[in-house]
Amino acid sequence: MESPQLTRVILYIRDIPKVATFYTKHFGLVPIPGAEEGWLELAPINGGCSIALHQATTAQKRGSEIKLVFGIRDVAAFKRQCEKAGLKFGVIHQAEGFQFSNGKDPAGNAIQISSRGLV
Repeated sequence: MESPQLTRVILYIRDIPKVATFYTKHFGLVPIPGAEEGWLELAPINGGCSIALHQATTAQKRGSEIKLVFGIRDVAAFKRQCEKAGLKFGVIHQAEGFQFSNGKDPAGNAIQISSRGLV
């Protein structure tokens, strides 16, 4: 039996252009062809999991908490680069063999940069 792979994370967003700009500017994601009203999918140039931005209705409440984790070998250098561009991350935490730092996107979704599994 084939093992499932994480292929997409869907975020219900009120302001798709604002959040799309955030992920393209800071993480180099690019739109995947096939965007339609209320749906835009962004993916890394080198492949991997995509983020689908789905138009949230005013009646929708935010669901369970999520966190998008972006793997990066040098967390401190990436954090400095992001801060120059206006994206703030919190304190860099040192765990067993890796580092990570947390932040939020414009819609309030938790994001993290982490070297876990990359060092």
